[in-house]
Amino acid sequence: MSLNKDGSYTGFIKVQLKLVRPVSVPASKRPPTLQDARRGPGRSTAVRRRTSFYLPKDAVKHLHVLSRTRAREVIEALLRKFLVVDDPRKFALFERAERHGQVYLRKLSDDEQPLRLRLLAGPNEKALSFVLKENDSGEVNWDAFSMPELHNFLRILQREEEEHLRQILQKYSCCRQKIQEALHACPLG
Repeated sequence: MSLNKDGSYTGFIKVQLKLVRPVSVPASKRPPTLQDARRGPGRSTAVRRRTSFYLPKDAVKHLHVLSRTRAREVIEALLRKFLVVDDPRKFALFERAERHGQVYLRKLSDDEQPLRLRLLAGPNEKALSFVLKENDSGEVNWDAFSMPELHNFLRILQREEEEHLRQILQKYSCCRQKIQEALHACPLG
């Protein structure tokens, strides 16, 4: 870390990516180059075509940040580095700490300053490290999804509903058949 004249400081933080779901990147005819990653996607321009893929499991990225850089800005920087066009609100930054053989995760608020937390924790990475994960707060933030993603959800739900209905109809059709067979087998007395 280095101290600036204004009293702020700069340094590196290491963030481990533990994403379970695929991420979206702009679809292109060629794979992104290292120069593309450095430039980052123009977030102000709408991406018309996307492709999705899974980031490598437990990928680690080092970021050079200021002491006043907030957790939300760290998330946005990570997404720019990997050319991810998904809404940053879909992701959350967590602090990870190991104590007495137990691993503890705590979601950082958008305004917390990761470099400051790293400095306060000391050099031991087991005392504090950072993890980027999906923002699973239990409630769905529908505003974070694009219209194509929402339409895709509806298609998936429609297919699941149709399959469930087919299974129910099949089950009761089988029951009806067994009842009719039992009625025909019983002599009327």
